[in-house]
Amino acid sequence: MAKKVLFVNQEIIPYVPETEMSRMGKLLPEKTQNDGFEIRTFMPKWGNINERRGQLHEVIRLSGMNLIINDADHPLIIKVASIPTSRIQVYFIDNDDYFMKRAAMTTDDAGNEYADNGERAIFFARGVLETVKKLRWTPDIIHCQGWMSAVLPLYVKTAYHDEPSFANAKVVTSLFTSQLKGELGAQFKQNVVFKSATEDKLAVYDDKFDFMELGKLALDYSDAVVEASSDVNSDLLAYAKGKGMPVLNYPGEDFGSAYSKFYNELIPE
Repeated sequence: MAKKVLFVNQEIIPYVPETEMSRMGKLLPEKTQNDGFEIRTFMPKWGNINERRGQLHEVIRLSGMNLIINDADHPLIIKVASIPTSRIQVYFIDNDDYFMKRAAMTTDDAGNEYADNGERAIFFARGVLETVKKLRWTPDIIHCQGWMSAVLPLYVKTAYHDEPSFANAKVVTSLFTSQLKGELGAQFKQNVVFKSATEDKLAVYDDKFDFMELGKLALDYSDAVVEASSDVNSDLLAYAKGKGMPVLNYPGEDFGSAYSKFYNELIPE
């Protein structure tokens, strides 16, 4: 039986501009699938994504749930599309206030980071996990790429740990170059709290949740880490290595086989 990998991506080409992260968002699932794994791929439905050009359409049976964040209901909308020239299907997490009505991704036209990026990351993480539950799909590995997915490891290991879909999943976090410049807001820790993702589990982190604190949170609840680029944050990489977790060092441009071997080592037969 094929092993299953869930990719939770911040960016994927061709839906958003090409970056190192968005290239990996497309190429890694492709290569993993070609190596015999069964995959599912998720990303946020950023406001700059052209739905008509990308041929996105809503999946009614997966949409309709409300997620409560910061004491407010936020409807979860699921859309799907297939990457041209590829057999990869992408699920998009959408919401009017968090994504659809924004003209860009994580910053406004002036380059300022959105003040509610923390809430958006929480919504994205919970939206992915709720949708995978509805799909009745059980991943062996959950691979998070990009800081927007950094809350998900915490939820997998706490709030969703008893869910059959995630009880045995191994979580992998990829480290990229620092992208988050500011902080996620004074209420971020309070808003993250959900079920058994309790306030006491967040007490070890600084109240000023920046890129470093978010990275530590992701690594603390991950089973393995990937050095996804040649210039990742050295402090976070050292933090991961200090925890003694499996590390895939930067494999270079010919990375497909290295990742597949790494996955197989995490989930042996």
